[in-house]
Amino acid sequence: MAEYPREELEEMVERWLAKNRECEALGDWRPLADLYTEDATYGWNYGPHTDFMAVGRDEIRDLALGAEMGGLDGWTYPYQEVLIDDRKGYVMGLWKQVADDHRADGTQYEVAGIGGSWFRYAGNFQWDWQRDFFDFGNAGTLFMEMMTDGKLSEGMTARMERSMRGPLPGYYPVFGAPVGIWDR
Repeated sequence: MAEYPREELEEMVERWLAKNRECEALGDWRPLADLYTEDATYGWNYGPHTDFMAVGRDEIRDLALGAEMGGLDGWTYPYQEVLIDDRKGYVMGLWKQVADDHRADGTQYEVAGIGGSWFRYAGNFQWDWQRDFFDFGNAGTLFMEMMTDGKLSEGMTARMERSMRGPLPGYYPVFGAPVGIWDR
């Protein structure tokens, strides 16, 4: 593992956060793909039976940042804390998942629990490895609440319907992805 100057990692984090805010405003996260190496991997677990894994910048753009973020227009993912390990080149960002709509009582829809992204820096202001974690149960519960309240967007409804039709690109049985969740 390479060491990187602390200042370089801090600048990468600032670039990442700025690009995230830009993509949130656009409702399109695909431009974030430019901040990954050509051979980067990006994955997460979807519960006891399923992992998601995108291998390479194109899959990250098309699957992780495109298809998987589809329907989340208007949502924000404000980072609450960012931890930097400059000796190993790792960055951990802890974030919330906040919808752009409110309940009848005025409270904003937000996924309960903690979400996070764990990155490995590869130099040249790019990540080569990212793993996310979030509370899948709480996310599903919130989406069902929004659906019941008539607040789920058309895009998210279409995304959920697409998921129910069968296996989607990037989805694998646990331990069956081309790159494992823990593989670095």
